[in-house]
Amino acid sequence: MGNRVAREDYEWVYTDQPHADRRKEILAKYPEIKSLMGPDPRLKWIVCMMVVIQFLAFYLVKDLDWKWVLFWTYAFGSCINHSMTLAIHEISHNTAFGNNKAMWNRYFAMFANLPIGLPYSASFKRYHLDHHRYLGGDGVDVDIPTDFEGWFFCTPFRKFIWIILQPLFYAIRPLCINPKPITQLEVTNVAVQLTFNILLYWLWGGKPVVYMMAGSLLGMGLHPISGHFIAEHYMFLKGHETYSYYGSLNLLTFNVGYHNEHHDFPSIPGCRLPMVKKIAAEYYDDLPQYSSWVKVLYDFIMEETLSPYSRVKRKLKGDVKQE
Repeated sequence: MGNRVAREDYEWVYTDQPHADRRKEILAKYPEIKSLMGPDPRLKWIVCMMVVIQFLAFYLVKDLDWKWVLFWTYAFGSCINHSMTLAIHEISHNTAFGNNKAMWNRYFAMFANLPIGLPYSASFKRYHLDHHRYLGGDGVDVDIPTDFEGWFFCTPFRKFIWIILQPLFYAIRPLCINPKPITQLEVTNVAVQLTFNILLYWLWGGKPVVYMMAGSLLGMGLHPISGHFIAEHYMFLKGHETYSYYGSLNLLTFNVGYHNEHHDFPSIPGCRLPMVKKIAAEYYDDLPQYSSWVKVLYDFIMEETLSPYSRVKRKLKGDVKQE
């Protein structure tokens, strides 16, 4: 468990990301895919249902023994909260109300943020669009781990700890790689979330707050669903920087596993990405794909050639226009 991994740097490339060219080629061959773009009318109702479920859970855990609070936090709350972060991911692409009602999407994302406990929806949107536009871009894409992460988390045990601490690194990484001025929306997001957290504690005590906060941290750390963090872009095979997963956990994650399809067509909501794969099957069937996010986590920890450095990175050319 103490062997160091072989990688000592990122996989630097001097080509553009593959998704723009593939999107152009697919649309030229299958123009009907354009009809899949646009909002998902079911998304807002699904999100509202999930928020109500968590509100009910807050009420139910308030009188439980602590051992049962912690059990349900990991067994149930972490799944719902991680799923809610992926609902916010969907909303960040304006798939709840469409591009013509962009601010409706921003405020709805704050509503979806409530049962997560950590105010992040407004900041996530800003950085996530950069991730799509400048995939692997040095100094811009904050999905790429820092040099410290790549250097330090270089043994199986340290990589295990790194996965547990993923929520922490996702929170502080933007401040290290690409800090941005705070916007009014981010201030509003923090104010709304803190007000909600205080009201929850005032109404039902500390157990629902622990259930909420710990569920978010556990769900984005060592958890089967969090395998998608590693599966999406870590270079398990040389030359491939985006990978898809077509397993059953997509039912809980708004089809985020269809990740090649998502980066090719970010304006298509998750519920329609399987249709993209079906229509343009010859473009996706032969790409590397995963069948288990749990196995992705295990392989990442145990395989000596893999580490946080296992990411494709590129120097950006020309003007960089960030969100």
